[in-house]
Amino acid sequence: MKLSSGVEWALHCCVVLTAADRPVPAARLAELHDVSGTYLAKQLQGLSRAGLVRSVQGKSGGYVLTRAPEDITLLDIVEAVDGAQPTFLCTEIRQRGPLATPAEACTKPCPISRAMGVADRAWRAALRETTVADLARDVVADNGPTAFDGIRAWLTTPDSRN
Repeated sequence: MKLSSGVEWALHCCVVLTAADRPVPAARLAELHDVSGTYLAKQLQGLSRAGLVRSVQGKSGGYVLTRAPEDITLLDIVEAVDGAQPTFLCTEIRQRGPLATPAEACTKPCPISRAMGVADRAWRAALRETTVADLARDVVADNGPTAFDGIRAWLTTPDSRN
């Protein structure tokens, strides 16, 4: 399965927003991650449409999480960015070709479709079990208790280009 790069960017942004004590402009998030501001803005719009972040207007505006990090799952973010469609779409290939199975004989999904459905449900369950708070805790566990201090300081330093 392949997810868009927007999922990675959105996940990183949500983790960073856990450390922010005020709204963070999209341009600042893009600069922090050295990614396209235009493309990141699309991911943030998806997160906003899903109700995971909101945009605060004004001079000190930017993005903030709308829920506690413990209440935002990786599945929420994946679906906000890439959609909720299944990872496998059965096209009933068994009904094509010289030995095609007649449609009326296909009374249940084929074994391939069933197996892929099981895998999709397991993948979604795993993503549903991990939250943004879990990721933030892992960042601290991996990098020490001051892991977010540098990010927080950088986010609050005025952008010299403005």
